[in-house]
Amino acid sequence: MSTLVDNYPLRDAYDELIGGEGFPRPATRPLFDFLAKIDAGALDARRQAVESAIVAMGITFTVYSEAGNIDRAWPFDIIPRIIDRKEWVRIEAGLKQRLTALNLFIHDLYNDQRIIKDRVFPREVLASSVNFREQCRGIVPRFGVWAHVCGTDLVRDKDGTLYVLEDNLRVPSGVSYMLENRRLMKRLFPEIFHSNSILPVDDYPIMLHDTLAALSPRPGDRPVIVVLTPGIFNSAYFEHCYLAHQMGADLVEGSDLVVKDDCVYMKTISGLQRVDVIYRRIDDDFIDPEVFRSDSTLGVSGLMRAWRKGNVGIANAPGSGVADDKIVYVFVPQMIRYYLDEEAIIPSVPSYLCMYDDQCKYVLENLERLVVKPANESGGYGMMIGPQATRSVREQFAALIRANPRNYMAQPVISLSTAPTFIKQNLVPRHLDLRPFILQSEKIYATTGGLTRVAMREGSLIVNSSQGGGSKDTWIVDTEVG
Repeated sequence: MSTLVDNYPLRDAYDELIGGEGFPRPATRPLFDFLAKIDAGALDARRQAVESAIVAMGITFTVYSEAGNIDRAWPFDIIPRIIDRKEWVRIEAGLKQRLTALNLFIHDLYNDQRIIKDRVFPREVLASSVNFREQCRGIVPRFGVWAHVCGTDLVRDKDGTLYVLEDNLRVPSGVSYMLENRRLMKRLFPEIFHSNSILPVDDYPIMLHDTLAALSPRPGDRPVIVVLTPGIFNSAYFEHCYLAHQMGADLVEGSDLVVKDDCVYMKTISGLQRVDVIYRRIDDDFIDPEVFRSDSTLGVSGLMRAWRKGNVGIANAPGSGVADDKIVYVFVPQMIRYYLDEEAIIPSVPSYLCMYDDQCKYVLENLERLVVKPANESGGYGMMIGPQATRSVREQFAALIRANPRNYMAQPVISLSTAPTFIKQNLVPRHLDLRPFILQSEKIYATTGGLTRVAMREGSLIVNSSQGGGSKDTWIVDTEVG
């Protein structure tokens, strides 16, 4: 009788489970053996059990649509994605290197702008940036760090090369699902956890707390940390609640805070309590109506004054989104070289900037072979995958590029690696990416693995949950133990 893995069809892509000669990769051998023994019915029973647990635990995300906001159960695939620890050591070093350089870059832009004066980064890119905040000029945050929490998206091409696809530096989300995925998998496959050296991820809430606590303007005291949320209608509200609970922090909305004498206070039943650190999950435009959008009801009037005077820490700092730009992304290897005198450990995807005439000409002549992305969209929106687009869509994007070339960049199509995904009682290959999370304040830390996002539809390269994607637990396996 054939097993699930016997019937697993390999595609023209790098597969995370099985190598080019049809054998399991060294780190995946225990999982391969397990899947070779279990039948589809027994595996499906475990899938149903975990889906019931997701509903019972209220693990949800919100989809925005014309019909209104819809809460959906978190889409989760029960087959983990596995990476060998020996490879992860290099990846972790590359992630830390990247965030260190990005923070030096952000700090430089808001202060001396040496990288522009030395002609390493184009002045015109900064001049047209929608995320550069003039109100942040001259500010020196604690440790000189602006982006304290970063979610870096990694993809693997069909030759096995791992690339950085983009950096998320404004309000990166997904880490709560990474943590819940691991909890679910421990309940689902305890026998595999007992027989393998799978590195833990459970320390993230502690590390996040310590990263935030280091920003407190009152060292020595137990800092008061709050998570500032836009409210229950935000797509990541589950995560806001989850992280606040895990850290022992207070979950607040803007109306719960007030600024007096350039300090931030939280309204409590016992009176005002001073707040030391704000982990904000609100975009810059809405955090302080005194400085940014005057019609915002989500933020706190005077917050920027308190932060500028060093009376409160904010993570991520206002203005950090200047580096969360797909055009800026192209210059990160130069930043690493400029600030750290090192070569990038993890390469970036080859990219074309439409702001340059010769590169724009190439993009317009090769739209059917490229992925075109706007500079500041997220969630997979506003992009075009050339080989899958109709001629009409390609023509629309050509017009958009010609109208605003600074706003567009293009990249060759990365095939994205695949991993087995359990659909309709069969293992089928689906494309995926990986979002590790990196923290920086006094120290720098990277999660062991991250959130693997998977395109659940056959052939799709879109992994975002809002567009039909799902997720997997990510196992970093130490093959040299035991």
